[in-house]
Formats: sequence, C-alpha cells, structure tokens
Amino acid sequence: MGGRWHRGRGRLREQLAVPIHRAVEALRRPILERRGARERRALVPDRDLAVARHAGDPLRAEQRQDLRLHDRAGSDRGRLREQDRDHGRADNEHEHGEHPHPPSIADLRYTRLVPRDPTDRAKPRAPKLRKDRFATDADLEIKGAYTPADAPPEPAPPHGEFPYTRGVQETMYRGQLWTMRQYAGFGTAAESNRRYKYLLAQGGKGLSVAFDLPTQMGRDSDHPMARGEVGRVGVAIDSLEDMRVLFDGIPLAEVSTSMTINATAATLLALYQAVGEEQGASAGDLRGTIQNDILKEYIARGTYIYPPAGSMRLITDTFTYCSREIPQWNTVSISGYHIREAGSDAVQEVAFTLADGIAYVEAALAAGLDVDEFAPRLSFFFNVHNNFIEEVAKFRAARALWARIMRDRFGAKNPRSQMLRFHTQTAGVTLQAQQPLVNIVRVTIQALAAVLGGTQSLHTNSYDEALGLPTEEAARIALRTQQVVGHESGVADFIDPLGGSWAVEALTAEIERRVAEYFTRIDELGGMVRAIELGFPQREIERRAYEHQRAVERNERIVVGVNEFVLAEEAAIPVATVDPQLEADQVQRVAALRVRRNPAEVTRALAALDDAAAGTANLVTPIVGAVKALATVGEIADVMRKRFGEYHPAR
Repeated sequence: MGGRWHRGRGRLREQLAVPIHRAVEALRRPILERRGARERRALVPDRDLAVARHAGDPLRAEQRQDLRLHDRAGSDRGRLREQDRDHGRADNEHEHGEHPHPPSIADLRYTRLVPRDPTDRAKPRAPKLRKDRFATDADLEIKGAYTPADAPPEPAPPHGEFPYTRGVQETMYRGQLWTMRQYAGFGTAAESNRRYKYLLAQGGKGLSVAFDLPTQMGRDSDHPMARGEVGRVGVAIDSLEDMRVLFDGIPLAEVSTSMTINATAATLLALYQAVGEEQGASAGDLRGTIQNDILKEYIARGTYIYPPAGSMRLITDTFTYCSREIPQWNTVSISGYHIREAGSDAVQEVAFTLADGIAYVEAALAAGLDVDEFAPRLSFFFNVHNNFIEEVAKFRAARALWARIMRDRFGAKNPRSQMLRFHTQTAGVTLQAQQPLVNIVRVTIQALAAVLGGTQSLHTNSYDEALGLPTEEAARIALRTQQVVGHESGVADFIDPLGGSWAVEALTAEIERRVAEYFTRIDELGGMVRAIELGFPQREIERRAYEHQRAVERNERIVVGVNEFVLAEEAAIPVATVDPQLEADQVQRVAALRVRRNPAEVTRALAALDDAAAGTANLVTPIVGAVKALATVGEIADVMRKRFGEYHPAR
C-alpha cells in the first residue's frame, strides 16, 4: 500500500498547476490570519488545485478543522465533481485489490482558493425568538430592550404633585400601607357577620360587602324572581333588621366599609347610616364607599333597574346628600373592574372608566353642584391582571389622565379634586378551575402590580373562587398574600420604584395616547351616555373578548393548566357551599318583618319617597326615612320603578 501511495503522490505532483509547497503556504496564510483579516477565503471543492494533507501535519487541530474544504452546502456541480473523484479513487483501489481506509481528517482533499465577493458581507444571524410578535394584553407592541429615546423626554413630576403619575400621596406606603380590604358576603347576614369578624381578627383593615343578586336588583328575598338566588353570590339584605345583624359587634365609626352596590346604592347607604347612628356614631363619623356606578352596569354587568335618566338622578342626589350629611363617604366608585371582567383590555378599562367619570361630573354640574364640592369624594375601582408591566403603567396613566381632565376640562382647583384615588381587586376572570392552587401565584403577581401601581386599597381573590365561594382557609391565604407583600417584600418602602424605567414610562405614555383616542371617539358620539345607548363600548369590549379567547384556543396565549401544562387527573379541593335552608330562613324573616312593623309608618314613608320622585326633591332623604320605618329594599325600589320605569336594553 505504501508503494501505491508514493506512486499516487508522483502523479499528483505532475497534475498540480503550482508547486505543492506554494499551495500549502497559500492555504495556511489566510487560516492563520483569519481573525484580523477583513476578507476570508472560501474553500470550494474543485480539481483545479489540489493539496494532499497528512494527519501528522503541524497545523493545530482547529486549523485542520478549517481545512475541511468540501462545502456541505455546495452547488450540485461541486457535489458531482466530488462524486466523480470518489468513484475514480474507488475504481483505482479496486483494480489493486485494496479497500479505502476509513475517512479521517488526514484524507486527501482537493480544493481551489476562491476570493470572497466583497459585496457579500456576512450578515448577523437573526436571533431565534419565542414568537413572531411581542405585545401586551392590550396589544401594545413590546420592544426587546428600551432606551431613553422610547420614554417621554420630560420625566414625570415627583409623587404627590400634579398630574400625580407617580402617586397621589407625598409619602405613599412609607406613611401607611394600603387598606387591605377583603370582599366577602354570602348566605344570611349572620353568616356574613361571622366572616367579617374573622377577617378583621386576621389583620384586615376594612370591610368590603358583597350583596346577593336580589338585593342588587331591588327584589326582596320572598319575590318570585329571587327564588334560587338568595344568598348565593353575596349576602341577602332586605331591611334594617338584616343590616343590624350584618354589622353586629363591628363599630362602624372605626371601620371603613366598601359596598359593591349600584342600582340600590342609595338604599344600602341609608341602611348603613341608620345602623351607625343606632350604634351611637354620627353620620359625619362614617367612612366608606358605595360603588354607585350605574353606567358600567349598562356596559358590562347588567344589575341595573331604571333607565339612565332616573339612575343618574339618584347618583347626583347621593352626591349632594353626602356632601352635607356624610362628608367622609366616597359617593361613587367609578368601576373599571367589571368592564375588564367583561373582556376589555387595559386601555379600554381606563378609557371607559374615566369616560363614565366624566359623565358623572357633567351630571353633577348640571344639577348645580360645584366641582370642588363633590369631586374630592369621587373614587375609582380597577382590575389588575397578570401582564405585570402593563398593569403598573395602566395605573400611572389613569392618574395622569384624570388629573388633566379635572383641571383642564372641568376647571377643578382643589388638588384633591384632581387626584385619582382607587381601590383594586385582583382579576376574577383570570382564576382557573384547573389546578386552582396556581391561582395563588396569579393573585400574588397581580397584588404586587397593584401595589407598585400605587393603589389606595386592595382585595386579593381566593384561589378557589373559580369553583365556588371562598373557604375560610382560601380567604386567609388571600389576605396573607397582601400582608407578605406589605411587610416582607420591601416594595412598600419605595415610592413608585418602577418610575423612570424606560419600558414603564414608554407604556404609560402609550396608554395615555390610546385612551385619548377613545375619548375623541366618545365625544364625537355625544358623550358616554349616548355612546352606551348606541352600544359603542359594548361592541368594543366584545371584540377584544373574542380576540382574547381565540388567542387562547389557538395556543397563541398560554394559560397554565388550561391549554398547556395540563394534568390528566387532579385532586379535588374543598369548596364552600350555601345551605339551601338559608334561603327559606331568610324568606321567613321577611314575612315576619311585614307582620311586626307599623304599616302606617311604612305607607307614609313610601309616599314621601314617591312625592320626591315625582318632583325634583332630593331622593336620598326620604329613602333614609323609609328604611328607618322598616320598608324593605324591594318596596323602596318599586316606588321608583313606577316613577322612572325599568330599563330594557335595545337588541
């Protein structure tokens, strides 16, 4: 074999176009200089210039690796030439009765030196990304890395200064943590009272009352339409007697209470005032909030009773009454929460919520109120979702937008009239029935976003709420989540710690811009009330809800445990249930009340309310008189049904 090899080398020398030592030198030079050279030489398989290499060559292994001169992605012509050469070599060895040795780096390679085309510069390979496009839940495109050029040129003013982008208070949580207010209520007043006392004993600082659907819709528990719904999604309240039981042993002069109630908000506020006064507190000592946001009911939730005109009158009358009688009470909590739960995105949540707020201010001004008289008691209620950075930016944008609306559009001069103060609740719609313990993680992320966004109070959902009413353990974990964020995470020691982040500032500005575009469209339609009548916000919400669901179904949006990371089998968790007997007991209490009370007093009180509804007198004053006479929630609502009518949306 050795003789054949030397004979082959002799024939090879005869075929070379240049001496072999010069070819080797020419081949080595660009390899040794490749790191500093501007042009590299491509080595393309050919037979015009050939070089024989041995395994013992002094070149380093990595240089030998570069001498693999056949191009695996070469042209068809180059591959055919190589096949011809290989066939020829195999035939030659077959003639001598020998077999080819195993391929190695020492194999013979035939190459030609080809200069690189100077116009064909190597382009950097595009990095591999997880998806084609990155965007927030509101479809705001996300850049990979933000720079100062992406943020507004002027930084936001300090916290506590107009337009309050960085927070409405000078000290924020360094002075006092947000109010940890857990939403609760189910079954009878006695059952809910026990849960409230439990939450307060666990460190809760305020109450948030959930009412059942009959109470929200102005139907007594013994009404035929209430059957099967009494105490299901909240506590059943029919009269002053129920309200006394609900807050028994809870000093209302010392506790701030939020009540999620809208169409019957004035009646529930009157009941709360009556109980507080029975406890010895004056109306001026009472602190809390009624949601009282009927416009979002027309948009998203559906617990309305009267047409917009009658509903707006009730709201403005409540503004007036509280400014005189219950000055520490927040008379409306303008709610984006339910708008978001209905399927809106973050931009729509801010746009439609603030547009509702504009409508309430306009109605109050039309009723003759001074903006700086009622505006300081306006509050807001927002949702918080999983898209962490967007949610923080959303809250910052909402504060700045509202401040400019109140100053520039309505001429408010009192700084408190310009401040957007808000309660936040974690997103019920993000809770999943599959792998429910994962909901604890979702709620924690959302709670942290709300705190970094500067909320004034917060409710954290229980992990089991996708399955039923929260158990006591689940409610405790939800409260503990807030307490860990407040006392262990350290974030409460900072004021707007994400302020100045180029990404956060850029998203804040973009949300403001897109919300302003919605304001323009709503104004062109004639304002928010008219836009609701035309179905504009409803259609916009439906569109985004549909797009979100399609993204989940196509796996473009991953929901852990739902369309990815699914378990074939899951262990059941305890779920709270409402005893059906509680409804029967509540119906009996209403019937007993009707027998026990003074019918003449009830009749006089309801007649006074009817007279006010027929004229222009404030409605809240006779409502307070009616509840003290033991008129029921349903009876009070029926008086105004006859005067204002019932709302039926156009289809």
